[in-house]
Amino acid sequence: MKKLILLAVIGLGIVSCTTQKNTGKMTELPKEWKHTTNIYEVNIRQYTQEGTFKAFAKEMPRLKAMGVRTLWFMPITPIAQQNKKGSLGSPYAAADYTSINPEFGTMEDFKAIVNEAHRLGFKVIIDWVANHTGWDHVWTKTHPGFYLKDSDGKFHIASGMDDIIELDYKNQEMRKAMIDAMKFWVTETDIDGFRCDLASWVEVDFWQQARPEVEKVKPLFWLGEFDELESPEYGKVFDASYSWKWMHKSADYYKKNEPLQELKDLLVQYSNIGDNSMRAWFTANHDENSWNGTEYEKYAVIAKPMAVFSATWNGVPLLYSGQELPNMKRLEFFEKDPIKWTKTYQVADFYKTLLDLKAFNPALRGGDPNVSTYLLNTTANDKILAYVRKNGKDEVLVVLNMSKEPVNFTIEDGNISGTFRNVFEKTKRNFDEGKDFSFKVSDYAVFEK
Repeated sequence: MKKLILLAVIGLGIVSCTTQKNTGKMTELPKEWKHTTNIYEVNIRQYTQEGTFKAFAKEMPRLKAMGVRTLWFMPITPIAQQNKKGSLGSPYAAADYTSINPEFGTMEDFKAIVNEAHRLGFKVIIDWVANHTGWDHVWTKTHPGFYLKDSDGKFHIASGMDDIIELDYKNQEMRKAMIDAMKFWVTETDIDGFRCDLASWVEVDFWQQARPEVEKVKPLFWLGEFDELESPEYGKVFDASYSWKWMHKSADYYKKNEPLQELKDLLVQYSNIGDNSMRAWFTANHDENSWNGTEYEKYAVIAKPMAVFSATWNGVPLLYSGQELPNMKRLEFFEKDPIKWTKTYQVADFYKTLLDLKAFNPALRGGDPNVSTYLLNTTANDKILAYVRKNGKDEVLVVLNMSKEPVNFTIEDGNISGTFRNVFEKTKRNFDEGKDFSFKVSDYAVFEK
């Protein structure tokens, strides 16, 4: 008897309700768009030669045409100058939580870009760095008691990062100030959510306190930088989280020739989390690109199959600035180092196909309890990752060559039948007539029914 693995669906399928204390109004979370969105991380500093909001605004129609639906702006607050790294410093070392980094423009420039993004149909989330600030953040002078201190009374340096100092979450006044700062951006600029940096470095009860308070303004999308397998309690607060274990395991799989079955086993672990939160799947982001390499350094010949996985597995796909080129270089983190754009975006159509499929095919809805995800058996289980996602009459079949060599194989499971459309080749295939494949290195196939 062939073994069929049914994976519990991961995501935001269960609608939760938050009571607003002042009004008694029930706010439904999450909103419908969260099931079908994708996230594109914008590195304003490196996106254009100018490195400004106004310069980036010119790129938004192109990203809209590519199928991008949510824009995540890396930190937009001013950068602390004391003990900064490099000539420009880290965007994650804030000097003030309620001002704009003048490197990028003005507050009015940011409001304008959010308004234009909304007009084009984007959602907008901003990076929020709650764990720490830079050394000369305004609070260090106005509220030094907001910070953790060492035994000698000096500000406590964040682990491994000497340009930032940690806040004291036992201080209730600081918590209120942090929440008020988050509310500021929602009220003043009408953003749609937050990507919370190092979310699990902050006590979970702060997020439990902050989310309903900030959402008195409006319902928001919350992406947390943590892995729910390691921090399950945070998954009860955030709509989506990182898939760090998958990212590290998949890189080791390729570089160290580890068994593909270990990746499949990890997917089962993620599925067992349940339906109250989603995973963000990615092949690159600002940290990975700058410190560990581009997706082509990490994944080489399986870079595109990994990208297909990120867009079609249960959750939310996350892209980084320049992946549509593709960007083949590591971007400097503390210096000006613009992406080398060309007149052609070689991977844009590839991503458009995936992002539109994610948005419009009900079988790819993230965290919808009506969607079931099945891993499929093949005659090359050690080289091929194959799965099908189903939602009523809608199905999406994904087949990926995860090896470094050509593979001839057959899908053995009887869970695939009938005629599907190959979304990349625009051809039809009747799987009742056979399920044989002949894949070259780097090959992938995505079919919808």
